[in-house]
Amino acid sequence: MRLPTRRLPAGVRPALTFWRRSIQARVVVSTLVLSAIVVGAVGWFLLQQTREGLLEHRVDAVVAEAENETAEAQNRLAAAAGTNADATGQQAELVEPIIARGVARGFGVVLAGPMGEGTGRIADGGARSSPGLDRSSVPASLEDHFSEPAATAWTYTTIRTTDTGDPDHTQPGIAVGSQVDLVADGGTYTMYFLFPLDEQQQTLALVTRALLAAAALLLVLVAGVTWLVTRQVVAPIRMARMVAERLAAGRLQERLQVSGEDDLARLATSFNQMAANLQRQIRQLEDLSRVQRRFVSDVSHELRTPLTTVRMAGDVLHDARDDFDPVTRRAAELLQTELDRFENLLVDLLEISRFDAGAAVLEADDVNLVDVAHRVVDATRPLAAQRNVHLEVRAPDHPCLAEADVRRVERVVRNLVTNAIDHADSGTGEARVLVELASDEHAAAVTVRDFGVGLAPGESAMVFNRFWRADPARARTSGGTGLGLSISLEDAHLHGGWLQAWGRPGQGAQFRLTLPRRVGQPLRRSPLPLVPADTPEVLA
Repeated sequence: MRLPTRRLPAGVRPALTFWRRSIQARVVVSTLVLSAIVVGAVGWFLLQQTREGLLEHRVDAVVAEAENETAEAQNRLAAAAGTNADATGQQAELVEPIIARGVARGFGVVLAGPMGEGTGRIADGGARSSPGLDRSSVPASLEDHFSEPAATAWTYTTIRTTDTGDPDHTQPGIAVGSQVDLVADGGTYTMYFLFPLDEQQQTLALVTRALLAAAALLLVLVAGVTWLVTRQVVAPIRMARMVAERLAAGRLQERLQVSGEDDLARLATSFNQMAANLQRQIRQLEDLSRVQRRFVSDVSHELRTPLTTVRMAGDVLHDARDDFDPVTRRAAELLQTELDRFENLLVDLLEISRFDAGAAVLEADDVNLVDVAHRVVDATRPLAAQRNVHLEVRAPDHPCLAEADVRRVERVVRNLVTNAIDHADSGTGEARVLVELASDEHAAAVTVRDFGVGLAPGESAMVFNRFWRADPARARTSGGTGLGLSISLEDAHLHGGWLQAWGRPGQGAQFRLTLPRRVGQPLRRSPLPLVPADTPEVLA
């Protein structure tokens, strides 16, 4: 079961058609896509390098600043040794100046400690911090690092503040931790410095915007250059296509304009030379064909007068053959037979000349192909009886009607039947010819099948050539001229129909005539198959 296909939107189909037909559009879009990929990769690499450089520089600066603050605080504590035994006061003297400098310089401070078993964590309380700083900004991993004495360490974090009016205000930052020893109680305290990365973030955003603007400008420039270059190449090709279409339409005088001396100009020159040679050869062939048609027509007409005279003399001799001796009687009979064949040849030559000259006229009327087939079979039964060939007609109960020229259709069927009788003998005793008819709402068809020697591969397309014979040594018992199938093909084409042949060696041959129900109606299929149903290739 064939599923219904989803119809494309109205605007998509013209776009797809334009995409398939425009080389320039495909080149420009392909170049833009590749350029965008390259620019995106280079921009991403530059942004990564810039980001790493900014962060590395910022880390070095904040670590150095944190170490300086820690060293200065340690020096102050050492200078105050023995003068102040108040641990709380020393904590305030230690952290308050650093917090004040942090407020001025834009960093936060958290003091936690003292370090001991089960103590020293910020969550244990007793920690001091910068105003408005959420103490959870210190990463737990950094606290774990300083759960025992350790050197200065840092990590990235997210700084949270509570004094901006937005409880969820966050910004990226760097957390640096270092330890100091308090003289008053001998405990080890950890100071966490939280430096924001807002300046680096703004710098990176500025670089990103600059790269995006440069990339957009570069892509527009690449698109313009690509469009200009492809236009210079595609425009001559498009012009050559238009001229080639005009040449194909019969306007053989069309030529390309040649300007310059580049490869495209040389291509245009070669194209014009090819067109001129084709025009000359076509005109020569037309002149030769015209002379040939005129010669055939003139010869056919001129031979009618002497043929009439010879025919009269031949009829007299043929009527008096009983009074002659056996040799003369046989000569009179052969003369009559060859005169009949010669007369048929002249008629066929005249008909061929009409087709060649385009003077064939179709006198169409409603025709019942069943009646035509029965008339032809009845007329050819004496010839079939001479060859011991059985003729059979398979026709439906209803008429097989088609708008056609009854004289031409009858001639086609007669040619097919007589040709089948000539080739029906296969040497096996099965000498019969089957004529089958069928029709539908669009077409009517006739097939003529013989079970004789058949056709070799490739001969099904050659049987309609003029004077072609599958076996030149085989005699034509029906007196054919070699033009019957050629005339039949022209008759079928004149009706807008098909005349096709099928054959296999040893399996016989079948010819199929398909006519449209109305003249001018296009054919889509035939009511009868071309390949017989009893052949091995169908049965398989």
